[in-house]
Amino acid sequence: MKLVVQIPCYNEAETIEETIKQVPRKIPGIDEILVLVIDDASEDGTGEIAKKSDADLVVRLKERSGLARAFMVGMEKALEMGADIVVNTDGDNQYPGGQIPRLIEPIIKGEAEIVVGERRLRELEGYSWFRLFLQRLGSWFVGLLSGIEVKDAPSGFRAFSREAGLRLSVLGEFSYTIESLIEAGRNRLRIGWVPVQVNPQPGRKSRLYRNLGEYLIRSVETMIRTYSRYEPLRVFLLIGLIIFLCGFGIGVWFLYYYFTAGGKGHIQILILSALLMIIGFQTGLIGLLADLIAGNRKLLEELIYRVRKEEYRPPEQ
Repeated sequence: MKLVVQIPCYNEAETIEETIKQVPRKIPGIDEILVLVIDDASEDGTGEIAKKSDADLVVRLKERSGLARAFMVGMEKALEMGADIVVNTDGDNQYPGGQIPRLIEPIIKGEAEIVVGERRLRELEGYSWFRLFLQRLGSWFVGLLSGIEVKDAPSGFRAFSREAGLRLSVLGEFSYTIESLIEAGRNRLRIGWVPVQVNPQPGRKSRLYRNLGEYLIRSVETMIRTYSRYEPLRVFLLIGLIIFLCGFGIGVWFLYYYFTAGGKGHIQILILSALLMIIGFQTGLIGLLADLIAGNRKLLEELIYRVRKEEYRPPEQ
């Protein structure tokens, strides 16, 4: 059984060497362990340091593509290398490599297809109660959208079986963490959670977002977009129903005014009511069309899965 540990990184020259060194090279039940670094057009020599630090393969992207794209490049490369299990960890050494054996254990035992490291955020010094509240709220909402229990949605310490990797398709540009969970839940993949410790990173600024507000906005945007891909009819019908009911309510108010005040004036209210009800009805029709398109998307996902399965078939098979 082959394990590939992929490390997407951008400007992680200070920590990439230690991150690679912490990856265990011997794990019971694993025959071969390889380290794959995806250098997302770093400007500080991250890729060169990774090559000197015993990384088995360094893939350098010519232009900055973002974490989600770098993650998918690494996943496809790991499958091409014949990985039976793919572990994703961050290049900032947030997740100690010594915890990888615990992370992949449920996959080796056949208990899960995706395993996520649940961070012990309460034990971290300087991690505010407000951020902890937002993390729990966001994880609950992702769980609601995905239909599975989600304990730590933003955690990037994850293990994927080969089957899960072949089925994974992250289309966003911001981050893969939320999108992949919703996708896995909607595709009914078995997901496991393993409590893990993280290394404190005092004062380190995120490479992914500039401030907490931007992170929240982009995360909510990712949730809505991903969920809409899998449940377009439900989303558009809800939006259409809200708009239609607003127009209907205004129409009822106009009728009340018409019969109680003699029906003089305020004709613009009637026009607004009719306009909103028409827009709401059309939004519902768009939902039907989007649902048909979603059916085609599912067929395309199955086709992509089969193509990948053949393209990335290990040589010994």
